[in-house]
Amino acid sequence: MMELCACGSGVAYAECCRPVIKGERRAETAEALMRARYAAYANVETEFILESTHPKHREGYDAEGTREWAEKSDWQGLEIVSTKDGGKDDTTGEVEFIARWKEQGQDRVHHERALFKKEKEKWLFTDGKPVTQQPIMRTSPKIGRNDPCSCGSGMKYKKCCGK
Repeated sequence: MMELCACGSGVAYAECCRPVIKGERRAETAEALMRARYAAYANVETEFILESTHPKHREGYDAEGTREWAEKSDWQGLEIVSTKDGGKDDTTGEVEFIARWKEQGQDRVHHERALFKKEKEKWLFTDGKPVTQQPIMRTSPKIGRNDPCSCGSGMKYKKCCGK
């Protein structure tokens, strides 16, 4: 039976991210590296996480803690929201993603813009910035309590739809 890759590509792990994680081939794009990094967590191949991080951004990496966390987590899926650059001919790239997992029975979600740099034909993760929900911006004027209701009833808003 074919084991699908955790990265969500729909391709078998052995043909998708495993060759990248095992060093048999390089990730051709920043997105491919992002997918391989997620699959590395899901398959507890956490040495790859350090190897695929740019040397200037490895300070403070906890290999043992990362491995323990990956082992104890139930990986639920990866969603690539968008990519900016990061193609075969680029030297930098940005991948916005949402990673889902369960930790101690709790659903967890991580939404990030991951930054990548290509050096010597090899993509490397450099940094990540959390994506936070943006405040809702009103596009129409605010209806006051004593303004006529916008539904057209002729009543004041407070006595109609604002009740």
